[in-house]
Formats: sequence, structure tokens, C-alpha cells
Amino acid sequence: MVEQSSEVPISGPGKPAVSLSDTGPGSMETEKKLAAALAELVGTEHVPAESHFFTDLGANSLVMAQFCARLRKNPDLPSPSIRDIYRHPTIRSLTAALAPAAPAAPATGTANGTPVPAPVVPPVRVTRASRLTHLMCGTSQLLIFLVYSLVSGFVTAAGYEWIAAGSGALEIYLRSLVFGSGGFLALCAFPVVAKWLLIGRWKPGEFPVWGLTYLRFWFVKALLHANPMVFLAGTPLYVLYLRALGARIGKGVTILSRSVPVCTDLLTVGAGTVIRKESFFLGYRAHAGLIQTGPVTLGRDVYIGEKTVLDIGTTMGDGSQLGHSSGLHSGQTVPDGEHWHGSPAEPTRVDYLRVPPARCGTARRAWFGCLTLLQMVVLYLPLAVGGMYMLFTEVPAIGKRLDPQTAVRSRPELIPDALAVSLALFFGFVVVGLVALYTVPRLLNLIVRPDRVYPLYGFHYTLHRAVARMTNIKFYAWLFGDSSYIVHYLRGIGYDLSHVEQTGSNFGTEVQHETPFLVSVGSGTMVADGLSLINADYSSTSFRLSRVSIGPRNFLGNNIAYPSGGRTGANCLLATKVMVPLDGEVREGVGLLGSPSFEIPRSVDRDARFDHLRTGEELRRHLGAKNRYNLLSMTGMLIARWLHVFLLTLLALVSVDLYGVAGHVVIALYLALTLTLSTAYYVLVERCMTAFRPLRPQLCSIYDRNFWLHERLWKVPVEYLNIFNGTPFKSLVWRLLGLRMGKRVFDDGCFVTERTLAAIGDDCTLNIGSKIQCHSQEDGTFKSDHITLGAGCTLGVAAHVHYGVTMGDGSVLAPDSFLMKGEEVPPNAHWGGNPAVDMPEAGSRPGGPGRAVQATGATAAATS
Repeated sequence: MVEQSSEVPISGPGKPAVSLSDTGPGSMETEKKLAAALAELVGTEHVPAESHFFTDLGANSLVMAQFCARLRKNPDLPSPSIRDIYRHPTIRSLTAALAPAAPAAPATGTANGTPVPAPVVPPVRVTRASRLTHLMCGTSQLLIFLVYSLVSGFVTAAGYEWIAAGSGALEIYLRSLVFGSGGFLALCAFPVVAKWLLIGRWKPGEFPVWGLTYLRFWFVKALLHANPMVFLAGTPLYVLYLRALGARIGKGVTILSRSVPVCTDLLTVGAGTVIRKESFFLGYRAHAGLIQTGPVTLGRDVYIGEKTVLDIGTTMGDGSQLGHSSGLHSGQTVPDGEHWHGSPAEPTRVDYLRVPPARCGTARRAWFGCLTLLQMVVLYLPLAVGGMYMLFTEVPAIGKRLDPQTAVRSRPELIPDALAVSLALFFGFVVVGLVALYTVPRLLNLIVRPDRVYPLYGFHYTLHRAVARMTNIKFYAWLFGDSSYIVHYLRGIGYDLSHVEQTGSNFGTEVQHETPFLVSVGSGTMVADGLSLINADYSSTSFRLSRVSIGPRNFLGNNIAYPSGGRTGANCLLATKVMVPLDGEVREGVGLLGSPSFEIPRSVDRDARFDHLRTGEELRRHLGAKNRYNLLSMTGMLIARWLHVFLLTLLALVSVDLYGVAGHVVIALYLALTLTLSTAYYVLVERCMTAFRPLRPQLCSIYDRNFWLHERLWKVPVEYLNIFNGTPFKSLVWRLLGLRMGKRVFDDGCFVTERTLAAIGDDCTLNIGSKIQCHSQEDGTFKSDHITLGAGCTLGVAAHVHYGVTMGDGSVLAPDSFLMKGEEVPPNAHWGGNPAVDMPEAGSRPGGPGRAVQATGATAAATS
């Protein structure tokens, strides 16, 4: 049995997950029924009452999730959560712990001696749009996009002609400066003007998706997401921009997250607050066919950790903190000076603000903002605009088509010219970019020292941001990830990987860091996708770089934020979305699950069945075969991406060739044609890779060819999907990719890993940052299975659904929740937390989902 650490609470402080009770005659009968249900699942005739679920019976989390789901269907039996299973891992201890929750006690309290029945949460009423409303909204969104493309094209063509009329390098530079800075200011100002004209001030309320109010909401949101100011997150300019949009933000606030708050009038941030990257504080959420808007209020000197979610109706008092990988659910309030973490958050003693302040006043912020803006206007924009002009005039393949005298004669050379230009651009970027990546950050790193406090918005901060941006370029991690070659790439950019035990899957395709030169990973450790290494600590005035060390023989699941000072050692399993502890003893030889985390067995028999393939001759033979397959996959995907660049280059040359005939219209249509071509191309690539057949559930080794096919599919680019967020066209693209998608599904930014293994019912609501992951990898074992969402389901912001899950009609998964593999959520249930459990109180809490969906078809005044 795995001993539970006293330093890692399984539930709230001072509260056990369940109350203990002495056994009695009723408990003996419950024991027999629980044992019979488990025996049927594990395939044995009898389960002893004192046998450990994992070490004695060989069960795993999937089996135990199915066990919990089976008990929930029987009204005569108690209903445990997966957290209860791990804390009480025998039939006898589980029965004793769940005795107070048995149905023999139908009342939750008394009033004047009379039992008071438990509150009943009414079923979620999903707001369903009519087919005509859905069609009209999609048509309007398409027309808006086409008009935006036309205007952008006309302005671009006119700007090019004006720059081309200049004579001499100086005049061309000055014209490029004027046009580039004017275009930048227009792109930044247009969303502000559109917000105030179309919305006015956001107010708390709700309105149905696909309606006229939603159309205005979507237009403003799309403009904000396409805004170049997003790239200035982490600078004082970004804070000023949010103020222009209506946010009430105090002095000395630092916002590092690029997740743009849409309902800015509902955002209040006190002076001296710092918000780390990948934090959601949107001011809205989608729920049961409605957009709900509500306030997010942060007091003075608040700290918000990385990978956090602040739902609408949440408040944090002065000097309070919210730890990494945590979430505040609607209605939660953190009192002044308290530290909270977990999902939903609960009090803790951990101090997440780990760097002392430095001198960083208003003058320093103003100087840095002005210098950043000046650098962009005087250097970057003229170079970008002037570079495009030089490309058009100096590259023969383009220049000769702009000359009316040579344009007609050059048309037979369209394909050869497109080949030459695309090859030079694409592979030139790959080679030159890799050389720059291996050299420039190392030189810059010599100046920024570890474990030294620097003020924000200075020379060292600028160098640190440059290193972080360069070394987090996603292309190379995408190329080398999920193969043996990722190890060499990460070492090349600065990772300390000690003695590598090569597995062929040491790291996934998504890994990020603050600096690569302060990362240590022990031998034999494997990492899935979504790892964020937090080796820089921030306050609102200072930052400090510190080393992150991950022990040997660890396995890290998906979507983990690992901070410096994480209290894990050797041979640990960190489950998906786990919150890495920063206090207590160093955990070794155990698994950690949940937020806040609690201990689970490091591994089970099912995950060890392929261990013989991880050593000796078997490993050498299978690893060699995997390396050859991965090399073919990398080569094939490089060719596929180059072919995409070639097609876009050919389309560009055709547009330039027709420029003299059709004028600005051709350039204006280029953006729309590019999106259509890219979507169709990558849909076709993915479907061809699967031979237009659905994937099948797997339980295999990472050295099985079926797993290698999954790895290859993960390399198909999917960034184009984000353009369709919040439109009916997102569902259409999902269907083309093989996902079984119902009618009128609202998808605000959900991602599905294995499209053909998922099914989503009619009128579902999928929030931004949510993820439907139909697979799992633990050490050398790969598992995948179907996921089914019934009609009218809602996935909250950043909610994560694991493989083998079924959600009943009308069920809700709260923001920042992790629904574990094999769970079955009953119809109309409200689940939440990490790991997710039944939370009926969330449906009846003021400001919660129960109140929010009472009036279908309501058009509450969320705007003025």
C-alpha cells in the first residue's frame, strides 16, 4: 500500500474526503455488494474485503472509474469518487468511509426535529437556437470575414503602390515607416472603436449564442484576438490597451497572459497585481447555449499563478494569491491576504510569490513602453513592410509579374518559380532558424544571471523575453517531438538532460520554458505534451531565474506546470493537469493526481505488461524500428508543410500575375482563398494518413506501429482551426476531419486530439481552452478509447476530458476540471474539480449554472 503524505491534503484543510463510521450489519451487506460489483469488473469470483485494489487485485484507475460509475447507477449503494478510492483502497475501508453517504440517510439536516430533504438541482435547460438563426449567424460571420479581407487587401495593395512610387532607399524606408505604423495603429484602434460603438459597456447578464447580440460579441472578440497588441503582453503598453477597452486596472500591474479578456468593463485589477501566462480571466463563459458575462475582481497586490482560470463572479482580496494549475469557480471569493490553490481553489499555506520586489516605478514603465513602441515603429515595421517591397521587386519570380511588359511571357513559368521561391523560403527558414536558435540565445544568456533579482522593464528583462521567445518557437518542437531526435534538439538549445535513457518518446511536441538554460531532467524520465517549466519567478516589479529540476525515472502527463522548487524526486508519476506541490517532503516512488495533488500508486500491473520491451535487446530492436518510422514521419510532414507553402506561393504568384487585370480585387481575395486552401489541404492530409478510416481504441506499447500512427497524426498542423472558433464552420471542419458532431454545437476553442474517436451531441457548448483527449500514455504503455458527449453538454473553460468517458445529456463539467478516464457522468449532472466529482451545489449556487440557464431564449441585457 502506498502511504499518503501528510503534507499533501486530499481534501480541504482539516476535512477528510469522507467521514468514517463504524461497521455494522448494514455495512456488511454493503461490503458484499461492493465486492460483487468489483469482482465482476476485475474478472474474479471473489474480492476479499481487505485486498488492496491496486497492489493485490491489479486494478487501475480506469477499472476503478468504471467501478464508481457502476455504483452510481445503483440507488441502494453509496457513490464514491475516484479520490475516495485512492484514499480508502480496500472494500472494507471504503465501505466504512462511505457509510454516512449511504441512501439510508435521505435527509441532510433537521428543522425543529423534522428531517429536511436534500436540495434537488433542476435539470439544465439548454437554450437551443432555431435552424434559421444558426444559418443566419454563420452567413453573417462569413460576410464580415469577406468584407474584412477585402478591405485589408485594398489597403495593402494601395500601400504597396504608394511605397513603390518612392525613389531611393531613404524615401522607401520613410514611406514604409509611415504605412507600417499607420497600419499598426489602425489594427490596434479598430477593436477599441468597434467595442465602444457595438457594445458600449459590458454588464453582467446572458444572451443566447447565434443571435444578434452574440454576433456583435463575436465580432469584437475576433478583432481582439487578431490584435497585434496581444504580442505586447508583459509590457506596460498592454495594460494601457486594456484600460482603453474599459478595464479598471491600477498602477504597477503586470499581465503576462496572452489570453485576452473580452468583457473588459467587468475586469477590475488592483495596483501591484501580477498575472502569469496561460491564465484565463475572460469576463465571460459559454454555458448551455448561452453566453454569460460577469465580473472578475482582483484587489491590490494579488498574485495569479500559471495555467489558472478565473470564472465569472470571482473575487480575490488584497494581497491574496492563487497558485499554479488552479481555478476559482463562479461565486468563489478569496479573502484578503489568503493563499489558495487547487480546482476548485481552497486555502493553503504555500507562498507562491517567491521573488522579492525591486525598484520599478512609473517612470521606468513609461520609458520601457515608449522604447518598445519606438523600436516597433522605427525598426520592426519598416523592415517588415520594406522587406515585403524588396521581395516583390528584387525576386525575379515576383518582380517580372508586376511589370506589364513581362507578365504575359512569364505565365508558363508559374510553377517553376513557385517551386524555387517556396523551397528557398521554407528550407532557408528551417536551416537558418536552427543555427540562430543554437547561437543567439546562448550569447544573450551570458548577461542574465540565475538566482539574481532584476527589476522588470529594463535591459535584463528585454534580453530574458528575447531568449524566451526565440527558444519557444513551436516549429522545431513540433518537428522533433515524439521521437528520439527531440533529445538532441533540447540539448542544443540548453537543456541539461544528464545521461539520457532513450525511449523514442522522451518528450512530446509541446514543451515550453522561461529559459532553456536552467532546466535539468533526470535519466529515464518521459514527458507528454503540454509541459510548462516555470523557471522564472515574477512579482509586479521584479523577476528572477531559477533552475527547475525533474528527477530521474519520472513520467509527466499532459498539461502540467512544473515550477522551480517542485517537491518531487525520483520515480514519480505526475498525472495529467496535476498541481506540482511546493511544500512538504520530497515525493519519491509514488504517483500524484489532482489539484491539490494527492498520492496514488506509481504504476499498476496493466501499465507494466510491456516493460520487457524497455530493456536489453528487445529495446534496441524496437527502438531502431521506431526511429526509422519517426524519421519517415518527420520527413513526410516536412514535405507536407513545404507543399502547403508551395501552394500558397503559387496562389500568391497567380494573384500578382492577375493584379494588372483584376486590380485590387485579386489581392483582396487572397486572405479568404488562403484560409480556404489551408483548411482543405490539412483536412485532406489527415484523412489520407488514416486512409479515410476511423482510428480504433488501443492498448499497446509505444513500440507498436499503431502508436506510431497516432504520433504521426499529432504532427498534422491544426492552428488554422482557431480562426473558426465561435462560428458554425468549426463544426463543419470537425466533421470533415472525422469527428461525429451534432447539430448547432457551439465551439469557442475546444481541441480534440483524436477526431474519429470522439462523438459530440446536438447543442453542446464547448468553451475556450477545453480539451477532449482520447488517449493516454504512461511510461511505455499507450491507451486510447472513445469519448462521448451527449446532447446539451457543457465543457467549461480549460476543462480536460480523458479517454473512455461518457457524459450524459445536459451534463456540465466546470471550468479547469479534469474528468478522468472511464468516468460516466449521469444526465443533467454538474461535475467539477481535479479530479472531477459530482458537485450538485454548483448548479444551485447563486451565480452558478443553475441560475444561469433558467430562461431559455432570454436576451438579457449584457451590453448597453
